[in-house]
Amino acid sequence: MTATSTPRRLPVVLRNRAFGAVWVAQVLTQAAGRMFQVGVVWWLVGHAIGGEGDRGLASGVFLAVSTLPAVALAPLVASVIARCQHRTVLGASAAVAGLVAAATAGWTYLGSPPMVVAYGAALLLAGCQALFDPCLTTSVPELVDDADIEAATGFELATQSLAGLAGGLFGPLVVDAWDLTGIVSGCAGAYLVAAGLVAVTRFPRGGAARDGDAPADGAPPRRTLRQILADHPFIRRVLLCFAAVNVFSTALYIVMPLYTRAVLHAHGSTAAALETALGIGTLLGSFTGARLPGSATTVGGACLALLAVALGTPGLIADRGAVVGALVVAGWCVGAIGVRFVALFQRLVPAADKPGFFAVMQALLGATFPLSSLLFGALGDHLSPRILCLIQAVGLLPLAAALWWTGRRADAPPEAAERAPAASGPAAPTPAPAGSTPLGEAR
Repeated sequence: MTATSTPRRLPVVLRNRAFGAVWVAQVLTQAAGRMFQVGVVWWLVGHAIGGEGDRGLASGVFLAVSTLPAVALAPLVASVIARCQHRTVLGASAAVAGLVAAATAGWTYLGSPPMVVAYGAALLLAGCQALFDPCLTTSVPELVDDADIEAATGFELATQSLAGLAGGLFGPLVVDAWDLTGIVSGCAGAYLVAAGLVAVTRFPRGGAARDGDAPADGAPPRRTLRQILADHPFIRRVLLCFAAVNVFSTALYIVMPLYTRAVLHAHGSTAAALETALGIGTLLGSFTGARLPGSATTVGGACLALLAVALGTPGLIADRGAVVGALVVAGWCVGAIGVRFVALFQRLVPAADKPGFFAVMQALLGATFPLSSLLFGALGDHLSPRILCLIQAVGLLPLAAALWWTGRRADAPPEAAERAPAASGPAAPTPAPAGSTPLGEAR
């Protein structure tokens, strides 16, 4: 007689209706935001601007504007999330984003708007998303039981890449089919549906979770990032290295639309295929990065060197198949580096410092994205996209060596020079906030 096996539990997103509804809202808002960014860049490159004069700069300014709120509003966002009900913040940010997108859609339906309208809409939508994403991560304990917090957080973080992949895929296709009106109309619908889902969802543990967030009596006060980094010179050097890496790696979001138009002479379907290849590679890297042998700095240096080769390949081979393969490899490198170094930071940073550390880390690394967008956007108006690909590769190679060397300095912690545990992270880590990865994406 065999023992009765324990029934397999459904995923938390299906067992918990409240979390499932808010998770769907997350997917809608992040997919809409990504679709808007990718779609408008393709609209600027392929439709709105005639000639070859200023496509690069226009796209660079747009992406710089799209990333400024996450950096500039970081202290305000933290204050709002700490003081306001999370359900209110989530619903209001999604609703305002929906109204902004709907108003922009109405303008585009009546006539072709000036580009400053697209820039203004990008600024407002990015500001709403800068509130929504970290608030959702903070709200997880209010939606699920304690036993489900780790599973729910992992599910939430894993779906970000899928939402970004969907947005990147549909953005150029919608622009080719329905122009700018189609993009902003779709975004408006997604944001408003997300706001409706949050509005009808009850946060069952809202009060308890917020009370539990208060520091216990006698607990040490939470330190600033400067204080944390003063005790960890290794982390400081790694963050500076990744900030420099992001100047070259995130330029991909400027270079690839220009490459598609000027080198491949292709349409939105090709731009969507390139975005999809990058997203698939990132997902694969996120799942396999923890299994790579070697220390974090060794793996990181090797992946950066491989990333340089992948980003330089389109500059040498102007073939669609080769470019798609190179972007899959580039995405894999980004995903692998992200999972290894977030796990390393989880082990090195004290538990009480992790929320503030990861939030400010993302703002610090994201601060280089506007610089990258403007720099490569301006260069794109004067240099061939193939030359820009080679510049990215050349810029990354010395940074790969610098990251590898950082793990071999005398003051590097043992965790940086030894193989990480088989599990991808510590036994019970404090989850990193949404989007907290060393190599950032345009958001």
